[in-house]
Amino acid sequence: MRILNFGSLNIDYVYDVDHFVRAGETLASRALHRYPGGKGLNQSIALARAGVSVTHAGKVGPDGEFLVGLLAKNGVDTSLIAISDDERTGNAIIQRDPAGNNCILLYGGTNKTIDDELSESVFSRAGKCDWLLLQNEISNLEHIVALGKQYGMQIALNPSPAGGIQDSLNLDLIDFLILNETEASVFTGLPVNASQKDLAWGLIEKFPKTKIILTLGTQGSVYLEAGTEPVFQKAYSVDAVDTTAAGDTYTGFLLAGIIAGDGIRTSMMRAAAASAIAVTRPGAAVSIPKKSEVEEFFQSVN
Repeated sequence: MRILNFGSLNIDYVYDVDHFVRAGETLASRALHRYPGGKGLNQSIALARAGVSVTHAGKVGPDGEFLVGLLAKNGVDTSLIAISDDERTGNAIIQRDPAGNNCILLYGGTNKTIDDELSESVFSRAGKCDWLLLQNEISNLEHIVALGKQYGMQIALNPSPAGGIQDSLNLDLIDFLILNETEASVFTGLPVNASQKDLAWGLIEKFPKTKIILTLGTQGSVYLEAGTEPVFQKAYSVDAVDTTAAGDTYTGFLLAGIIAGDGIRTSMMRAAAASAIAVTRPGAAVSIPKKSEVEEFFQSVN
């Protein structure tokens, strides 16, 4: 099976800070690092490192051509990535504290210039792909989802960031939803401090035909599907350095397992193992482990 990831490509500027900047505060950072990033890029690399045949579609500016090279180096098909002459690549300003927590400010750049013409060109040239993976960091999602359905693909959505997506996208068309507690709160209308149980039942009630993975940070994750018992997966305890790509790593390895026919429980365990390795390393894409590393870790903790 092949997967088409129509997703963002970013340059991440990571500032090491003692604490996140507060309103009205000027804070000196301890260091600045530049990393490849974007949820789309991260998830494509995770899929490829997990052994899946993945094609990435998207758009960069001249400053982002190194991102295309990185994807290709990791075995991702980059033939559907467009290069703009007049817009810079999307980027993220990331604050990272000593505990490895982060907060992120995004500038969409070329990610927000995806139009109908480019979208239709991608699908006409993509060949046979069984899955379509999306995030909420590019424009024209509604048309892209419609095209995915037209081409008979199963659609997985990681709705991050969650803002505005309910107004612009028919979420009933999504087959597989992968989201965290904050995004679940947005979709269900429940407060951010709602119990995990309430969030889970709220999601099932709102999306009765959708398979759902709700990630719970250090509490692990849970698989939800109407009419079935929830499947819980613990998070493995490690010394976290940087959580930036933890969710993207989880998403890539989870879908890789599902596509390989490993079943939801095994797929969740390997995704949790991959995510645990990623948070022990700085950076986003560069922190994502290879399949062999995940298998070694997985065997050591099970």
